[in-house]
Amino acid sequence: MPSIFHFAFNVADLDAARRFYGEVLGCREGRSTDTWVDFDFFGHQISLHLGQPFATAATGHVGDKLVPMPHFGLILLLPEWKAMAERLQAAGTDFVLAPQVRFENQPGEQWTMFFRDPFGNPIEIKGFRDLAAVYAS
Repeated sequence: MPSIFHFAFNVADLDAARRFYGEVLGCREGRSTDTWVDFDFFGHQISLHLGQPFATAATGHVGDKLVPMPHFGLILLLPEWKAMAERLQAAGTDFVLAPQVRFENQPGEQWTMFFRDPFGNPIEIKGFRDLAAVYAS
């Protein structure tokens, strides 16, 4: 079995978290208590705990864009990325960086989108035609 990561962070409302991570993003819910809930985040474990979300600022320079830091995210194959973009758009997501391609026709060409969960936690979803290109330089 490949390694999986675990990331725990704060949210202000577990029911709203269940709607966003479960219904909008399509993550399967795992264990939970009155103060936290786990989700299968596309093969990785995220644990959402009641509390104050971490502070972020648009300080990450990517090309000519500033993106929120810190952030976490996911890399998908392009067809799954496009389906995710459509689900997020249908849900009325307010994008920090709308779905787009960057580094077009260059090593590391990728599609990306940035958005925030209902609590302000920034998330980036990247799409690649081939996952072997993720570390291309």
